[in-house]
Amino acid sequence: MRIVYIHQYYCNPGMTGGIRSYEQARRLVAHGHTVDVITTDIAGGPRRVTDDDGVTVHWYPVPYSNHMSYARRLRAFAEFMALAAVKAARLEADLVFATSTPLTVAVPGVIAAKLRGVPFVFEVRDLWPEVPIEMGALRNPLARRLACGLANFAYRNAAEVVALSPGMAAGVAARRPRTKITMIPNAADMAMFDSVRPEAVRRFREDNRWLGDRPLIVYTGALGQVNGVEYLVRAARRMREADPECQVLIVGHGREWESTKALAASAGLLDVTVRMWEQVPKADLPVILGAATMSSSFVRPIRALWDNSANKFFDALAASRPIAINYGGWQADLIAESGAGLVLDPYDADAAGALLATRCRDEPWLRRARAAAHALAVERFSRDLLFERFEAVLTRAAGRTTGVGADLGTA
Repeated sequence: MRIVYIHQYYCNPGMTGGIRSYEQARRLVAHGHTVDVITTDIAGGPRRVTDDDGVTVHWYPVPYSNHMSYARRLRAFAEFMALAAVKAARLEADLVFATSTPLTVAVPGVIAAKLRGVPFVFEVRDLWPEVPIEMGALRNPLARRLACGLANFAYRNAAEVVALSPGMAAGVAARRPRTKITMIPNAADMAMFDSVRPEAVRRFREDNRWLGDRPLIVYTGALGQVNGVEYLVRAARRMREADPECQVLIVGHGREWESTKALAASAGLLDVTVRMWEQVPKADLPVILGAATMSSSFVRPIRALWDNSANKFFDALAASRPIAINYGGWQADLIAESGAGLVLDPYDADAAGALLATRCRDEPWLRRARAAAHALAVERFSRDLLFERFEAVLTRAAGRTTGVGADLGTA
């Protein structure tokens, strides 16, 4: 099958960001499919074509940053929408697949699919426009109507929809009840994390003398408006009082980097209890998480954000590390059922800091949580397992058959 795969923010392991599309595309190629990815170079590099493990990647220079103004980001979405529509329409295809965000990627996907007379499959990574509306970021009534219209357009024209969480699947079904929806969350990349050698972890701790054999809580990912990573800094204040040896490492980037750093500095924690590093390639994360006592994932206390499918959650499982989160929903339910981590009070960072300090020294609890995280990764969220579900959606949409069972978690 020839697949045109549209993802505005595609990354490979040598880049900073999630590699879901890379992992899915290269597995499709390994299974005999042909895949053309259409994406952007957000740093504004030259237009080019590369080969990523057999995947043909078409790069377009469309700079993007969440430091940009709202208007400038809209311009980037529109620019890629136009470029991708032209390119996708020119490529031979048996199926067109587009993954959000932004929601505008559905437009070139639908256009190319209709021009080629082939099915269109849409992947929902964030429930838009519901999330920005609930966060208060999309206030203009006309903008809201346009965003809702775009969501309806995407779902109406999709042969099938892939949703990354149960809440996202429910949100799509609420808009288009007859839509064929399959829930396929982000995945645990077992091969990437299993390859970490103990000596590499030991060397990491030795090279970072501030760490040594101290407990370490890690946050890896975006520092954006959604994440509210200052929660971890506030928790670190109480954690330092309870156990001055505990350390926090924040690795990432985003528009709240400076404000988070300033908060840590004003609390006397920066470079004492809290370290902040710029983003690192995905390939570097396994050693960092291998050195962690616990990993973490945060969002602001907004109900719509509970439906996320954050890569950092699944990376923690792949690394067999307990995961601490400060939100409810399906991931909190998984933690409660399995014992793979902690669900922190989103409104009480002091209590969170005290609990983190206690659990980081509780070896029996840590052993149980690590085992539970590993079991979830292997039994429910391994990349290979979820890829079978993904390939089944595409082959079904294209009118073919697959060896995978018919019931694949459809909402």
